[in-house]
Amino acid sequence: MDAWMTRVHHGTARIELAMFPELPPRLFPPVVAERLQGVAAVDLASPLTEFRSSRSRARLREADILLTGWGSPRLDSAALEYAPKLRAVVHAAGTVKGHLSPDVFERGIQVSSAADANAVPVAEYTLAMILLAGKGVPALAREYRSVRADLNLIRRDLRIGNYRKTVGLVGASKIGRRVLALLRPFDFTVLLSDPYVEAADDLGATLVGLDELFAASDIVSIHAPATAETRGLVSASLLASMRDGATLINTARGSLVDERALLAELRTGRLSAVLDVTDPEIPPPGSPLWELPNLVLTPHVAGALGTELHRLGESAADEVLRALSGQPLKHPVDPAVLAITA
Repeated sequence: MDAWMTRVHHGTARIELAMFPELPPRLFPPVVAERLQGVAAVDLASPLTEFRSSRSRARLREADILLTGWGSPRLDSAALEYAPKLRAVVHAAGTVKGHLSPDVFERGIQVSSAADANAVPVAEYTLAMILLAGKGVPALAREYRSVRADLNLIRRDLRIGNYRKTVGLVGASKIGRRVLALLRPFDFTVLLSDPYVEAADDLGATLVGLDELFAASDIVSIHAPATAETRGLVSASLLASMRDGATLINTARGSLVDERALLAELRTGRLSAVLDVTDPEIPPPGSPLWELPNLVLTPHVAGALGTELHRLGESAADEVLRALSGQPLKHPVDPAVLAITA
């Protein structure tokens, strides 16, 4: 029995947290906290927020598992020098790109992410916005508030409704695939564009090129990762090809959309948009994004918030228990595809 399993067997394995100090009670409700405390020594009250001080390095030296979250400092070669026992990093959030250097993978440390758990609320938000946009709810709500009278909806030739509309998804990511699954019960034609997918029949969609998707869709939803290759992916030409009255939804990253081109289209009133992310993340005070009537602008709320954080914590706790028991991780991060994923 190696030193790792000996510590696990005797209950002396050590879990260290690295995240914003206020996160642990929001991620780990009492029942989940008790599960963690029942298998290893763990301080849920004072997570590490840096890896430079002698205090933090002393704690790193004893860590078998590092349980990270939003606000985790970067775990690089310098920090790893003070973590000789570290066997696994379990991230209680989505992407690990921001806080893990390649050195972690090169050292053979297992890495897990709660990206699957975080994909659930993003997909739910996307479905809700697809249905509301297709029904014309944002525009009709604004009109109703303005006129404060009967809108005579039955008599009007409204180009709204979700029956047999075409929805195009850009990216078969974890979130994109969940959105595809959620769309199955509805009477949509669903298109998918993803250069890494060879067939989409099993996903409930028709695989098409990006140009065709934008030109043919009533609603386009972005689910591609933010990489150097995808910056400005939603270009002026793609936006110009969208049908009159179409809606663009972005819950991925603001950098994927040519914002200047989108603003130009929105100003004409020809298109609508739902943006949960922008570039920069909070638009400057004078940005037209704050005022456009055909834009639903939300403050990055699609991902896990409130009670949804418990799903992330439960997923992470499950992975910690797997790592401690020597079982394969359920949600491992593959460094070979990290460059093309979120």
